[in-house]
Amino acid sequence: MAGAGRGAELPPLRCFQGMDLDHHVGMTLQTKFVRIALLLALSLIVLGRDAEAQVLNSGAKTITLQAVLTDSISVSLSSSAVNFNLTAGSASNPGSTGVTATTSWLLKPSAGTVTLYAFFSSSAAALTDGAGNNIPSADFQISDNAGPFTALTTTVPFGGASAGLTLSSTRILGNNRSSSHTDVLNFNINLSTLPNMPAGTFTGTLTLQAQAI
Repeated sequence: MAGAGRGAELPPLRCFQGMDLDHHVGMTLQTKFVRIALLLALSLIVLGRDAEAQVLNSGAKTITLQAVLTDSISVSLSSSAVNFNLTAGSASNPGSTGVTATTSWLLKPSAGTVTLYAFFSSSAAALTDGAGNNIPSADFQISDNAGPFTALTTTVPFGGASAGLTLSSTRILGNNRSSSHTDVLNFNINLSTLPNMPAGTFTGTLTLQAQAI
């Protein structure tokens, strides 16, 4: 009877223990699911707030920009002095050295030509001894880039009337608005037209100037 009594009590004990275990496992899983759901909900809320913050824009403000590239033209010379040993009545009195003139430019689209001129301030007295004896510009000659010697007898935009010479002219196209041109110059004084020129020291100033137009 005592054994039977113990046998009758054991099954309810196992049954309750199984129910408690299942209940505990179920509660644990449910708790995990709830936590995961809460985390997901919080993440969505945070992401939603971030998304709402990204579409908040300020008013637009502008900055005015201006960049200026100034047009320019210049002439540089390899030498600024030339000497002559004159022979009375001779047509050939070459200068002591040649001069290389480099014209450089940066131009606007409206410019069409760059021209280099040589000139004196007076056609009657390109060089003078200061005592009334003068060598006119018609007797001063320039050879440009091994070309023929040519006297300065034309009127150019600078200098005196009939006292200049056009050395070179460069047409400006789309591919040379920023470029340069070189003129190699040699000089001669012709005294064949001045047979009675007295001895003396004659000085003068030859000017080179470029123009873009």
